[in-house]
Amino acid sequence: MPITSDHVGRSYPATPAYRVSRAKIAEFATALGDPNPAYFDETSPIAPPTFAAVIAAQAWGAVFEDPELGLALHRTIHADQRFDIVRPLREGDDVVARLTIEKVRNRGNTDMVTIAVALSTAEGEELGTATSQLIHTRPQEER
Repeated sequence: MPITSDHVGRSYPATPAYRVSRAKIAEFATALGDPNPAYFDETSPIAPPTFAAVIAAQAWGAVFEDPELGLALHRTIHADQRFDIVRPLREGDDVVARLTIEKVRNRGNTDMVTIAVALSTAEGEELGTATSQLIHTRPQEER
């Protein structure tokens, strides 16, 4: 059975905590080509806003491992991404991610799935949300 609008609202358990480190922040900012000094600060570096995707992506496994949904990563395109940041991620933050299915539209053999990944510290401080739209094509036998 493919994913349907009946799955909207389904949430998954939080991921294990991800420790934000100075090295990972610098590595990410370097990969972006962004020399903003806030990312390389010696005392309290902050992460680029899109660093949230690193942690949010860890939560995606839940939807691809859910046998009821029938989603397969190799048939999925990441179509859109939005970040709603409450505060920047900082060195030393232990961040957990909780994924919720927000919207599902089915058109022919294509599923358009919007997922929201809420990010918070392990202590419960809200950090922001990474919202993604995934476009998934069902295999031939499900069309």
